[in-house]
Amino acid sequence: MSAIDSPSGQQTKTYDSAFLKACRREPVPHTPVWFMRQAGRSLPEYLKVREGIPMLESCMRPELVTEITLQPVRRHKVDAAIFFSDIVVPLKAIGVDLDIKPGVGPVVAEPIRSRADLDRLRPLTPDDVRYVTEAIGMLTGELGTTPLIGFAGAPFTLASYLVEGGPSRNHEHTKALMYGDPELWADLLDRLADITSAFLKVQIEAGASAVQLFDSWVGALAPADYRRSVMPASAKVFREVERYGVPRIHFGVGTGELLGLMGEAGADVVGVDWRVPLDEAARRVGPGKALQGNLDPAVLFSTPEAVEAKTREVLDAAAGLEGHIFNLGHGVLPTTDPDALTRLVDHVHTSTAR
Repeated sequence: MSAIDSPSGQQTKTYDSAFLKACRREPVPHTPVWFMRQAGRSLPEYLKVREGIPMLESCMRPELVTEITLQPVRRHKVDAAIFFSDIVVPLKAIGVDLDIKPGVGPVVAEPIRSRADLDRLRPLTPDDVRYVTEAIGMLTGELGTTPLIGFAGAPFTLASYLVEGGPSRNHEHTKALMYGDPELWADLLDRLADITSAFLKVQIEAGASAVQLFDSWVGALAPADYRRSVMPASAKVFREVERYGVPRIHFGVGTGELLGLMGEAGADVVGVDWRVPLDEAARRVGPGKALQGNLDPAVLFSTPEAVEAKTREVLDAAAGLEGHIFNLGHGVLPTTDPDALTRLVDHVHTSTAR
C-alpha cells in the first residue's frame, strides 16, 4: 500500500474529492483545478483585506489567512485551497532576520556564507508557528470536503535566498558555495530539510489534505548537480512526511530537464511548468506519478477563445496520464483578470465531465 492509498485522521472528509482522487491516480468526475498564487494579488478582495498590512504580518494573522485562503474557493470554485503563507515563514519563525520587500521579494539581512552562520538555523517547533495551526483549524472547518494544500519551500530554494541575501538571477553565491564547499552545502541543505519537514508536519497535523514542495529556483541547476547536491535533501523532506499518507506534490520552474529526478525524490505528483507538454513530461517522469499543470499564465491575458484553445491543448496532452490536476505552469500573474480564472475553472470542469 502506498502512502496515499487510505484516508486517516482529519483528511477523511476530503478523501473522495476530485483533487485527491487525481493525486492517487484514480478515476475522477472531472479534471480538478487549482492555481498557484490563486489567493493573491489578482483578487480585488485580497487587495482590500491586505491593505496596509505587510506580507509577513499577514501570514501570522489566522483570521486574515483564513479569509484570503477561502477567497478563490468562493470566487472561482476551484477544487482545492492552498494555504496562504510564504516560503520564508518558517525561516522568520526561527529568528532569521528577513523581510519581504514589495517589488523585490524576501531579503535576508545577514546572508549565510560560513559554517558559523549555520548556528542561526535552529530547529522549528510547532510553538514557533502556532498561528499556522490555528489558521488551518479554522480553514478545515470552513472548507468542508474541499481539500487544503499545505506547502513549504524546498531546501535548495530556501538556501538560495539565505546565501544570496535575496532573489537572484544567476545564483552565483549559491553555486559558489555548492561547488566550493560541498560539505558545508550538504549540512546547510540537511538543516533546511529538517526545518521544512517540521513546517509541513505542522500543517498536516493541523488538517492539510496534501502538501506541495516549491523548488522555485532549482531550474538553475544541471541534472547532475541536482542529483548530487540537492536531491538528497528534498528526498529527506518527502520521507519525513510519508507516514501521514497525504499526497506530496513537487514543483519547480524551468525544471524540464529535472522532471524525472524530481519524481524520483519522492513526490506522488510532479508539477510541470508550461515549457514541456504534459505527454512529454509523463515520458520523462515515468509511470506511477500523477502530473500537475500546465497552462502558461500569460495565456490568460488573451481572448477567451485563445484561452480555451490553449486549455484544450493541455487537456489533450494530459489525456493518457494516470492522473492529472489542471493548474497553471507557474503562479497567477498579479494583473490577471479574475473573471478569466473563473471561466477557466468552469471550462475545464465542463469539458472534462465524465
